[in-house]
Amino acid sequence: MFEKLGHVIVRRRKAMVILFIVSILTAGTVGTMIFSRLDSGGYSNPNSDSYQVYNYLNKNLKIADPNVVVVVDSGNLSITNPTIVAKAQLLEAEMAKAPRVTKVVSYWNTGGEKTLAATDGKAAYILVYGQDEAFTPESQEMGAYFQKNFDGKRDGLNIYSGGVGVVGNAINKKIADDLKIAEAISIPLTFILLVIVFGAMAASAMPLLVGVSAILGAFFLLYLISLVTSVSVYALNLTTGMGLGLGIDYALLIVNRFREELHRGKSVEDSIVDTMASAGKTVFYSGLTVLVTLFSLTFFPLPFLKSFGYAGVSVVAIAIAGALFGLPPILAMLGKRIDKGVVRKSAIEHKDEGRWAQTARLVMKRPVAVVLLSLMVLGIMAAPIKNIAFSQGDSRILPASNPAAVATAIQESRFESNIATIDIIVLDGAGKENEISNYIEEVKKVSGIVTVAAPQAIGNDIRITAYESMLPRSPEAQKLINELRDLPAPAGTLIGGVAADYTDTQDGIAETLPLALGWIAISVLILLFVFTGSIILPIKAVLLNVMSLAATMGVMTWIFVDGHLQWLVGSFTVTGTLDTSIVILIFVVVFGLSMDYELFLLSRIREEHLTGKSNIESVATGLQRSARIITAAAVLLAVVFAAFVTSGVTSIKMMGFGVAFAVVLDATLIRALLVPALMRLLGERNWWAPKAMQRFTIKH
Repeated sequence: MFEKLGHVIVRRRKAMVILFIVSILTAGTVGTMIFSRLDSGGYSNPNSDSYQVYNYLNKNLKIADPNVVVVVDSGNLSITNPTIVAKAQLLEAEMAKAPRVTKVVSYWNTGGEKTLAATDGKAAYILVYGQDEAFTPESQEMGAYFQKNFDGKRDGLNIYSGGVGVVGNAINKKIADDLKIAEAISIPLTFILLVIVFGAMAASAMPLLVGVSAILGAFFLLYLISLVTSVSVYALNLTTGMGLGLGIDYALLIVNRFREELHRGKSVEDSIVDTMASAGKTVFYSGLTVLVTLFSLTFFPLPFLKSFGYAGVSVVAIAIAGALFGLPPILAMLGKRIDKGVVRKSAIEHKDEGRWAQTARLVMKRPVAVVLLSLMVLGIMAAPIKNIAFSQGDSRILPASNPAAVATAIQESRFESNIATIDIIVLDGAGKENEISNYIEEVKKVSGIVTVAAPQAIGNDIRITAYESMLPRSPEAQKLINELRDLPAPAGTLIGGVAADYTDTQDGIAETLPLALGWIAISVLILLFVFTGSIILPIKAVLLNVMSLAATMGVMTWIFVDGHLQWLVGSFTVTGTLDTSIVILIFVVVFGLSMDYELFLLSRIREEHLTGKSNIESVATGLQRSARIITAAAVLLAVVFAAFVTSGVTSIKMMGFGVAFAVVLDATLIRALLVPALMRLLGERNWWAPKAMQRFTIKH
């Protein structure tokens, strides 16, 4: 199939290049429309009790969380001082006239509701409700308006605007600004590294071409997806990082093999055909492995993680298409001019014997020592994982100096109760007065509950509102909700609110994780078996990936949970936790990329083995011919993701560091040392499979 495709590409190269360019331009024009359609939410589990409560309150009472939470600080005066009251009322009236505002509720217009007052009596809340749900782009526009017009000193008052609309807008803006900086760093640096790797200007431009086309194509697909479902703003970083990284990976493999065939004296057509039959096939199967791995993100109930699944599948699919249908016809047109603009002549030469082959032979002379030493290093890196703890992102992922983060910090430090309440609905509670009264007394005793409002009748149903003291998206809040749900409660009791929503989200991730991991393990094992014809190699690859990921999680715990190395990764607010969704994302992305490199290496080793070479010679030659590409691809991908470490948003910083570290670890300690050492120990057993199963493998 791939040989036939190679012949078609050579014959139709001009038409295919024109189609490729038109497709990129079209995708770029339409795809950029995605930026105005992104949201910063998507953390809720739509299958949960808390979501049912949210819908119930929305439908029956038109109750929703405020879009903007404003803290008004009166300085040294009491909030009941007539002068302060008059100023606050004027402020409320002005806020009520702001765009998209439907209602304003405050300490002052509720007659002094104590839950809206600070503990020192010198600050109070103004809650601003809008036409739109909390995490929508429209809500964030409202947040941007309030941060611009109602934040800072004003008429003797200190005003701090926060809440989901403001925080969502601040995160979106920070990510967009940081993305520009990351791209400004990574793209020029990537090109410089590509010139060093390829040694020629013409060849160096090819990976960037595929990478950019993958990003623009993915933006186009995400725009289409956004027409039918929500897409998270965080998906942009994954799209950019994976698009540029995979585009570079696949183009490196294709271009390197094309040049290798040309340098053997083959014609341009034969070089294209042989490249497609070898590197093209590897790109297809390695891309398919990454794609099915990232597809597992769509299993999770959270729209946030689903967005990453949509982005990942889109960008991998386009990267594969660009590498197989866009790049080869360009190479066919360039021919031997691919080596134009020589910068480093030694990079153009292809040797069967060199540093990597020597390294492989050295490793295979002492395989047991190398395995033990490598496992010891991985174990040391993984050790801090015992301190790992999880939560979800809130305003603390922003720089501590960001006005939205400052507003939230003031809410937490100066107010006894959190503005995000716990809503308890007792369905069909009529006639259960004594039971409900006893239940409320038990709720009041739970640690973290500040007060409980009088129950409210909604037809035959009863609503109970409880006020909590901690941040709602935290392990402490999750413990509180679990304790509440463990209390004996009247039949038909549902617990909702932000803390319950957070708890249900964490539970939804935990419940889906076995399915996602099972899908990844089984699909990857099958694909690797089909590609290699071995039972042993896929199992070994999965186990090595798990070890590499454990080491990565250990290092991330040491940095982001324990708060080390801020001088290297940049300052961030230490919360003592890792963002659950980001950890899941890193795990899936890194697992997929690791399999990418595994296939790159195994394809060359197997190719040599099929020519009749011994296991040792196959590994040495295969490593020599592929390790330079794997290392280059890993370094380039690490540069792309490491650029995200410059972000002021902690979750993006975490993702950038986690992927970059894991990729470098995988390409060095795992692929360069552990893989050849283990292949030496297993010998010819590496390629074993039952004869009955061998008919299901591809022919090389």
